[in-house]
Amino acid sequence: MASLVWLLIPLFAAIGAGIWGSWAARDRTQGDISELAGYARFREAMGNAEQAKAKAQAHSGSDAV
Repeated sequence: MASLVWLLIPLFAAIGAGIWGSWAARDRTQGDISELAGYARFREAMGNAEQAKAKAQAHSGSDAV
């Protein structure tokens, strides 16, 4: 009986390895798509902020002349 218990250890290890392997190989592209869309919105917002800053500097420079 004790030998059967020792044989269960590799069986559980193999089952655990199979579960971990399937989890590690899962498809993660959906998360990347939303992250890339968020990054594109961030870049657009930063570009708009830089344009507004440049306009404000140009405007304040024209008042000083």
